[in-house]
Amino acid sequence: MTSYALVGASGYIAPRHMKAIKETGGDLVVAFDPNDSVGILDSHFPDAHFFTEFERFDRHVDKLKRKGERLDYVAICSPNYLHDAHCRFALRSGADAICEKPLVLNPWNIDGLADIENDTGKRIFSILQLRLHPAIIALRDKFANSTKRHQVQLTYCTSRGRWYHASWKGHDSKSGGVATNIGVHFFDMLGFVFGKVLSNHVHLKSPERAAGFLECERADVSWFLSVDRNDLPESVQGKKTTYRSITVDGEEVEFSEGFTDLHTRSYEEVLKGRGFGLDAVRPSIEIVSNFRHHAIETHSGIVHPFARKASAV
Repeated sequence: MTSYALVGASGYIAPRHMKAIKETGGDLVVAFDPNDSVGILDSHFPDAHFFTEFERFDRHVDKLKRKGERLDYVAICSPNYLHDAHCRFALRSGADAICEKPLVLNPWNIDGLADIENDTGKRIFSILQLRLHPAIIALRDKFANSTKRHQVQLTYCTSRGRWYHASWKGHDSKSGGVATNIGVHFFDMLGFVFGKVLSNHVHLKSPERAAGFLECERADVSWFLSVDRNDLPESVQGKKTTYRSITVDGEEVEFSEGFTDLHTRSYEEVLKGRGFGLDAVRPSIEIVSNFRHHAIETHSGIVHPFARKASAV
Protein backbone atom coordinates (compact mmCIF):
# COMPACT_ATOMS: atom_id res chain seq x y z
CA MET A 1 0.00 0.00 0.00
CA THR A 2 1.29 3.44 -0.93
CA SER A 3 2.08 5.47 2.20
CA TYR A 4 1.65 9.24 2.58
CA ALA A 5 2.34 12.13 4.92
CA LEU A 6 0.27 15.31 4.66
CA VAL A 7 1.52 18.82 5.43
CA GLY A 8 -1.25 21.38 5.96
CA ALA A 9 -3.99 19.06 7.16
CA SER A 10 -6.36 21.82 8.32
CA GLY A 11 -6.24 23.76 5.06
CA TYR A 12 -9.15 24.33 2.69
CA ILE A 13 -7.80 22.00 0.01
CA ALA A 14 -6.53 19.22 2.31
CA PRO A 15 -9.79 17.18 2.28
CA ARG A 16 -9.48 16.76 -1.50
CA HIS A 17 -6.03 15.27 -1.00
CA MET A 18 -7.28 12.97 1.76
CA LYS A 19 -10.10 11.82 -0.52
CA ALA A 20 -7.67 11.26 -3.39
CA ILE A 21 -5.30 9.24 -1.20
CA LYS A 22 -8.17 7.06 0.01
CA GLU A 23 -9.76 6.60 -3.41
CA THR A 24 -6.45 5.53 -4.95
CA GLY A 25 -5.88 2.91 -2.23
CA GLY A 26 -3.25 4.81 -0.26
CA ASP A 27 -2.72 5.16 3.48
CA LEU A 28 -2.19 8.48 5.23
CA VAL A 29 0.32 7.57 7.92
CA VAL A 30 1.03 10.97 9.48
CA ALA A 31 -0.19 14.56 9.12
CA PHE A 32 0.98 17.97 10.29
CA ASP A 33 -0.60 21.37 10.78
CA PRO A 34 0.08 24.09 13.36
CA ASN A 35 -3.71 24.35 13.74
CA ASP A 36 -5.55 21.42 15.28
CA SER A 37 -8.93 21.76 13.54
CA VAL A 38 -8.39 18.50 11.67
CA GLY A 39 -11.47 16.47 12.60
CA ILE A 40 -11.82 15.77 8.88
CA LEU A 41 -9.19 13.07 9.43
CA ASP A 42 -11.85 10.97 11.14
CA SER A 43 -13.73 10.66 7.86
CA HIS A 44 -10.69 9.40 5.98
CA PHE A 45 -7.77 8.22 8.12
CA PRO A 46 -8.64 8.16 11.84
CA ASP A 47 -5.48 6.19 12.68
CA ALA A 48 -3.11 8.73 11.14
CA HIS A 49 -0.61 10.25 13.55
CA PHE A 50 -0.98 14.00 13.86
CA PHE A 51 1.39 16.75 15.01
CA THR A 52 1.02 20.50 15.48
CA GLU A 53 4.78 21.07 15.77
CA PHE A 54 6.87 20.58 12.66
CA GLU A 55 9.89 19.39 14.67
CA ARG A 56 7.90 16.49 16.16
CA PHE A 57 6.44 15.69 12.75
CA ASP A 58 9.96 15.69 11.28
CA ARG A 59 11.16 13.37 14.04
CA HIS A 60 8.30 10.95 13.42
CA VAL A 61 8.98 10.85 9.67
CA ASP A 62 12.69 10.30 10.34
CA LYS A 63 11.86 7.46 12.76
CA LEU A 64 9.75 5.77 10.08
CA LYS A 65 12.62 6.09 7.61
CA ARG A 66 15.14 4.56 10.05
CA LYS A 67 12.73 1.67 10.76
CA GLY A 68 12.57 0.89 7.06
CA GLU A 69 9.01 2.26 6.80
CA ARG A 70 9.88 5.11 4.48
CA LEU A 71 6.99 7.18 3.11
CA ASP A 72 6.27 7.05 -0.58
CA TYR A 73 4.81 10.56 -0.90
CA VAL A 74 4.39 13.77 1.07
CA ALA A 75 1.26 15.71 0.07
CA ILE A 76 1.72 19.45 0.56
CA CYS A 77 -1.25 21.76 1.28
CA SER A 78 0.55 24.41 3.31
CA PRO A 79 0.53 28.18 2.57
CA ASN A 80 2.02 29.05 -0.81
CA TYR A 81 5.26 30.57 0.47
CA LEU A 82 6.12 27.36 2.36
CA HIS A 83 5.65 24.97 -0.56
CA ASP A 84 9.25 24.89 -1.71
CA ALA A 85 10.55 24.30 1.84
CA HIS A 86 8.11 21.44 2.36
CA CYS A 87 9.04 19.96 -1.01
CA ARG A 88 12.67 19.98 0.06
CA PHE A 89 11.69 18.27 3.31
CA ALA A 90 9.81 15.56 1.39
CA LEU A 91 12.71 14.74 -0.92
CA ARG A 92 15.29 14.77 1.85
CA SER A 93 13.05 12.37 3.76
CA GLY A 94 13.23 9.92 0.87
CA ALA A 95 9.73 10.59 -0.47
CA ASP A 96 8.34 12.14 -3.63
CA ALA A 97 6.23 15.30 -3.22
CA ILE A 98 2.71 16.05 -4.46
CA CYS A 99 2.22 19.77 -4.05
CA GLU A 100 -0.76 22.09 -4.37
CA LYS A 101 -0.71 25.17 -6.56
CA PRO A 102 1.28 27.30 -6.88
CA LEU A 103 4.32 25.07 -6.50
CA VAL A 104 6.48 28.13 -5.80
CA LEU A 105 6.14 31.90 -6.09
CA ASN A 106 9.06 32.57 -8.45
CA PRO A 107 10.75 30.59 -11.26
CA TRP A 108 14.18 30.68 -9.62
CA ASN A 109 12.72 28.61 -6.77
CA ILE A 110 12.07 25.88 -9.35
CA ASP A 111 15.79 25.82 -10.17
CA GLY A 112 16.61 25.08 -6.53
CA LEU A 113 14.06 22.26 -6.40
CA ALA A 114 15.49 20.77 -9.60
CA ASP A 115 18.90 20.60 -7.92
CA ILE A 116 17.41 18.71 -4.97
CA GLU A 117 15.63 16.32 -7.33
CA ASN A 118 19.01 15.58 -8.92
CA ASP A 119 20.67 15.12 -5.53
CA THR A 120 18.02 12.81 -4.08
CA GLY A 121 16.66 11.00 -7.12
CA LYS A 122 13.14 11.88 -5.96
CA ARG A 123 10.44 13.80 -7.83
CA ILE A 124 8.14 16.75 -7.24
CA PHE A 125 4.67 16.72 -8.80
CA SER A 126 2.24 19.62 -8.90
CA ILE A 127 -1.55 19.57 -8.95
CA LEU A 128 -2.48 21.06 -12.34
CA GLN A 129 -5.95 19.60 -12.40
CA LEU A 130 -7.42 21.73 -15.18
CA ARG A 131 -5.18 19.85 -17.62
CA LEU A 132 -7.24 16.77 -16.73
CA HIS A 133 -10.66 18.39 -17.15
CA PRO A 134 -12.43 16.80 -20.16
CA ALA A 135 -13.69 20.18 -21.44
CA ILE A 136 -10.19 21.68 -21.33
CA ILE A 137 -8.65 18.66 -23.06
CA ALA A 138 -11.31 18.93 -25.78
CA LEU A 139 -10.53 22.64 -26.14
CA ARG A 140 -6.82 21.96 -26.54
CA ASP A 141 -7.46 19.26 -29.14
CA LYS A 142 -9.84 21.56 -31.03
CA PHE A 143 -7.27 24.34 -31.39
CA ALA A 144 -4.06 22.30 -31.52
CA ASN A 145 -3.64 22.70 -35.27
CA SER A 146 -5.54 25.96 -35.70
CA THR A 147 -3.91 28.57 -37.94
CA LYS A 148 -6.33 31.27 -36.79
CA ARG A 149 -5.53 33.72 -34.01
CA HIS A 150 -8.24 33.36 -31.35
CA GLN A 151 -9.70 35.96 -29.03
CA VAL A 152 -10.13 34.71 -25.47
CA GLN A 153 -11.80 36.30 -22.43
CA LEU A 154 -11.23 34.71 -19.01
CA THR A 155 -13.24 35.86 -16.00
CA TYR A 156 -13.02 34.33 -12.53
CA CYS A 157 -14.74 35.97 -9.58
CA THR A 158 -14.86 34.15 -6.25
CA SER A 159 -16.24 35.86 -3.16
CA ARG A 160 -13.95 36.12 -0.15
CA GLY A 161 -14.76 37.83 3.14
CA ARG A 162 -12.66 40.06 5.37
CA TRP A 163 -10.82 37.02 6.79
CA TYR A 164 -9.08 36.58 3.43
CA HIS A 165 -7.05 39.78 3.72
CA ALA A 166 -6.23 39.13 7.38
CA SER A 167 -4.87 35.67 6.58
CA TRP A 168 -1.66 34.74 4.77
CA LYS A 169 -3.66 34.82 1.54
CA GLY A 170 -3.96 38.59 1.79
CA HIS A 171 -0.18 39.14 1.82
CA ASP A 172 1.60 39.16 -1.54
CA SER A 173 4.83 37.91 0.00
CA LYS A 174 3.05 34.79 1.26
CA SER A 175 0.34 34.07 -1.30
CA GLY A 176 1.70 35.87 -4.35
CA GLY A 177 -1.42 38.03 -4.54
CA VAL A 178 -4.72 37.45 -6.31
CA ALA A 179 -3.17 36.60 -9.70
CA THR A 180 -1.06 33.86 -8.13
CA ASN A 181 -3.39 32.56 -5.46
CA ILE A 182 -6.56 32.10 -7.50
CA GLY A 183 -5.24 32.49 -11.05
CA VAL A 184 -2.22 30.24 -11.49
CA HIS A 185 -4.29 27.20 -12.57
CA PHE A 186 -6.01 29.26 -15.24
CA PHE A 187 -2.71 30.59 -16.56
CA ASP A 188 -1.40 27.04 -16.75
CA MET A 189 -4.56 26.02 -18.60
CA LEU A 190 -4.22 28.90 -21.10
CA GLY A 191 -0.67 27.85 -21.98
CA PHE A 192 -1.78 24.21 -22.17
CA VAL A 193 -4.50 25.08 -24.69
CA PHE A 194 -3.12 28.04 -26.64
CA GLY A 195 0.64 27.61 -26.46
CA LYS A 196 3.57 29.54 -25.04
CA VAL A 197 3.03 33.03 -23.67
CA LEU A 198 4.89 35.59 -25.79
CA SER A 199 4.02 38.77 -23.87
CA ASN A 200 2.40 39.62 -20.55
CA HIS A 201 0.71 42.98 -19.91
CA VAL A 202 -0.67 44.35 -16.63
CA HIS A 203 -4.00 46.22 -16.63
CA LEU A 204 -5.01 46.10 -12.98
CA LYS A 205 -3.44 45.07 -9.69
CA SER A 206 -5.02 45.61 -6.30
CA PRO A 207 -5.53 43.50 -3.15
CA GLU A 208 -8.93 42.34 -4.46
CA ARG A 209 -8.46 42.20 -8.22
CA ALA A 210 -6.01 41.52 -11.00
CA ALA A 211 -6.36 41.85 -14.75
CA GLY A 212 -4.18 41.82 -17.81
CA PHE A 213 -3.50 40.66 -21.34
CA LEU A 214 -1.52 37.65 -22.52
CA GLU A 215 -0.30 37.12 -26.04
CA CYS A 216 -0.08 33.35 -26.53
CA GLU A 217 1.11 31.48 -29.60
CA ARG A 218 -2.44 30.87 -30.82
CA ALA A 219 -4.57 33.41 -28.91
CA ASP A 220 -4.87 36.89 -27.45
CA VAL A 221 -6.21 36.59 -23.90
CA SER A 222 -7.85 39.26 -21.76
CA TRP A 223 -8.31 38.11 -18.19
CA PHE A 224 -9.92 39.39 -15.01
CA LEU A 225 -9.76 37.88 -11.51
CA SER A 226 -11.48 39.07 -8.35
CA VAL A 227 -12.14 38.04 -4.75
CA ASP A 228 -14.68 40.86 -4.25
CA ARG A 229 -18.30 39.66 -4.21
CA ASN A 230 -19.38 42.97 -5.76
CA ASP A 231 -17.67 41.89 -8.98
CA LEU A 232 -19.94 38.88 -9.41
CA PRO A 233 -22.38 39.41 -12.30
CA GLU A 234 -25.84 40.50 -11.17
CA SER A 235 -27.32 37.27 -12.51
CA VAL A 236 -25.53 35.18 -9.86
CA GLN A 237 -25.29 37.61 -6.93
CA GLY A 238 -27.10 36.17 -3.92
CA LYS A 239 -27.21 32.75 -5.59
CA LYS A 240 -23.58 31.72 -6.03
CA THR A 241 -20.25 32.82 -4.60
CA THR A 242 -18.18 31.90 -7.64
CA TYR A 243 -18.39 32.77 -11.33
CA ARG A 244 -16.16 31.24 -14.02
CA SER A 245 -16.28 32.12 -17.67
CA ILE A 246 -14.07 31.47 -20.67
CA THR A 247 -15.10 32.62 -24.11
CA VAL A 248 -13.18 31.79 -27.27
CA ASP A 249 -14.06 33.95 -30.27
CA GLY A 250 -17.22 34.99 -28.41
CA GLU A 251 -18.35 31.41 -27.71
CA GLU A 252 -18.68 30.27 -24.09
CA VAL A 253 -16.67 27.21 -23.03
CA GLU A 254 -18.64 25.19 -20.49
CA PHE A 255 -16.39 23.81 -17.77
CA SER A 256 -18.29 24.64 -14.57
CA GLU A 257 -18.83 20.97 -13.75
CA GLY A 258 -16.42 18.11 -13.28
CA PHE A 259 -14.04 19.70 -10.75
CA THR A 260 -14.78 17.49 -7.77
CA ASP A 261 -12.83 14.40 -8.85
CA LEU A 262 -9.84 16.08 -10.46
CA HIS A 263 -7.57 15.67 -7.43
CA THR A 264 -8.20 11.93 -7.48
CA ARG A 265 -7.44 11.94 -11.21
CA SER A 266 -4.24 13.88 -10.47
CA TYR A 267 -3.14 11.25 -7.94
CA GLU A 268 -3.96 8.47 -10.40
CA GLU A 269 -1.70 10.11 -12.98
CA VAL A 270 1.15 10.47 -10.47
CA LEU A 271 0.87 6.82 -9.47
CA LYS A 272 0.98 5.81 -13.15
CA GLY A 273 4.16 7.83 -13.68
CA ARG A 274 2.42 10.60 -15.61
CA GLY A 275 2.35 13.38 -13.00
CA PHE A 276 3.14 17.00 -13.84
CA GLY A 277 6.73 17.77 -12.89
CA LEU A 278 8.83 20.91 -12.64
CA ASP A 279 9.02 21.58 -16.38
CA ALA A 280 5.22 21.61 -16.64
CA VAL A 281 4.93 24.10 -13.78
CA ARG A 282 7.47 26.67 -14.94
CA PRO A 283 5.44 28.60 -17.60
CA SER A 284 2.55 29.51 -15.29
CA ILE A 285 4.95 30.47 -12.47
CA GLU A 286 6.80 32.76 -14.87
CA ILE A 287 3.51 34.45 -15.80
CA VAL A 288 2.44 35.21 -12.23
CA SER A 289 5.93 36.15 -11.09
CA ASN A 290 6.38 38.58 -13.98
CA PHE A 291 2.95 40.06 -13.29
CA ARG A 292 3.76 40.56 -9.61
CA HIS A 293 7.23 42.02 -10.07
CA HIS A 294 6.38 44.37 -12.94
CA ALA A 295 2.92 45.53 -11.89
CA ILE A 296 2.37 48.88 -10.21
CA GLU A 297 -0.70 48.73 -8.01
CA THR A 298 -3.50 50.54 -9.78
CA HIS A 299 -7.27 50.84 -9.62
CA SER A 300 -7.85 51.88 -13.21
CA GLY A 301 -7.19 50.87 -16.78
CA ILE A 302 -9.48 47.84 -16.98
CA VAL A 303 -12.71 47.59 -18.91
CA HIS A 304 -14.76 44.60 -17.84
CA PRO A 305 -18.53 44.08 -17.67
CA PHE A 306 -18.51 42.87 -14.06
CA ALA A 307 -15.77 45.12 -12.67
CA ARG A 308 -18.11 47.86 -11.55
CA LYS A 309 -15.93 49.06 -8.68
CA ALA A 310 -12.71 48.76 -10.63
CA SER A 311 -13.94 50.80 -13.57
CA ALA A 312 -15.64 53.39 -11.40
CA VAL A 313 -12.52 54.74 -9.68
